[in-house]
Amino acid sequence: MKVAVLALGSRGDTQPCVALAQGLAGRGHEVLVVAARRYAHLVGAGVLHVPLSVDPAAVADSPAGQAWLASGPLGFVRGFRAVVEPLAERLVAEVDAACAKADLVLAPALGALGRHLHERYGMPYRILHFQPSHPTGAFPNPLVPAATLGRLGNLASYAAVERLSWLVLGRMVNRLRARVLGLGRMRGSPFAADRRARVPVLCGVSPHVVPRPGDWPEHVRLTGYWTLPGQELDEELAAFVEEGPPPVYVGFGSMVPADPLLVAERVEEAVRLAGVRAVVQGLPVNGSAGVFPVFESEHAALFPRMAAVVHHGGAGTTAAALRAGVPGVVCPFFADQPFWGRRVAALGAGPPPLPIKRLTVGELVERLRAVPIYQEKSQYIGRLLRAENGVKNAVDLIEES
Repeated sequence: MKVAVLALGSRGDTQPCVALAQGLAGRGHEVLVVAARRYAHLVGAGVLHVPLSVDPAAVADSPAGQAWLASGPLGFVRGFRAVVEPLAERLVAEVDAACAKADLVLAPALGALGRHLHERYGMPYRILHFQPSHPTGAFPNPLVPAATLGRLGNLASYAAVERLSWLVLGRMVNRLRARVLGLGRMRGSPFAADRRARVPVLCGVSPHVVPRPGDWPEHVRLTGYWTLPGQELDEELAAFVEEGPPPVYVGFGSMVPADPLLVAERVEEAVRLAGVRAVVQGLPVNGSAGVFPVFESEHAALFPRMAAVVHHGGAGTTAAALRAGVPGVVCPFFADQPFWGRRVAALGAGPPPLPIKRLTVGELVERLRAVPIYQEKSQYIGRLLRAENGVKNAVDLIEES
């Protein structure tokens, strides 16, 4: 079977897709991963990489992208067309060309590309979720900041997010369907259409982290995390880690604080006052004693050697920290990050979330000093996650359906 896996986001979105692709290739399937060119090194042998000329990380790092990401919910919606739409036609054309001869498409829900390709070519598709986004009364949509709205309110939050998404995307999607794919206009939300058709959903999240809601239908499955094996650490970084007590990691992925210099200063001061060493990724730190700055790192190899992980709460980084069995200090920026921060705290694997806008030296010092409280629970969760095989579970479900 020829399978196309669409990995259209940042590294945190791409790595689980590559892990899934490698699992399928290991079963003898012909697999291609459609992802940004910069992630070619992640794909590995046995899987074809079809590079996209649109680079999501470059978009996020651009001045327009940073202003967009920092603009809050309403500004995010208003800025979507200015930042994303100019690139969308090229991206959809490249995805279309890559997937035209596939027997199966695995695609994220946003943009409904799996549905559009199915309508154009007739191949089946599966929906990939990196956070539990199917409607449930158990908790609100992960993009909603509230911890709970009650059963009916929780269910309503999914409808609200989907309506807002379609309000933002609908006109653009229909223009692209006509202009690039030669398809007719969609009259209603593709999310509802997918649910009516009971399109299988694979959610790459562990039930040890988010228990499966009892009101989910059978075609929505929590498989466990899709993880890649860790690669070797850079020699200088490995030497720093080994030369003293386990350091803490501080990094916020593709998120950039409104004032990076100020956050870097606060992090360095907090590390000094807490009496810990630190590996700091992506912040303009001065490299003071006991602080090792890195541009990029292999989380799967690095996190198990840390005393704690201070991060933004992205789905992939949260999974890597939990799997490593070390406490997590989540400093969410927006989107689903507060959801993951609350989950880490609920599991006893870290303190309550510290939103990046409230990150002060004192608040961070307090959390770093409290890290030992969370070690036992973190180690327990880590053992559970390392014992499960989310890729195998997902591949089994793909082959069964």
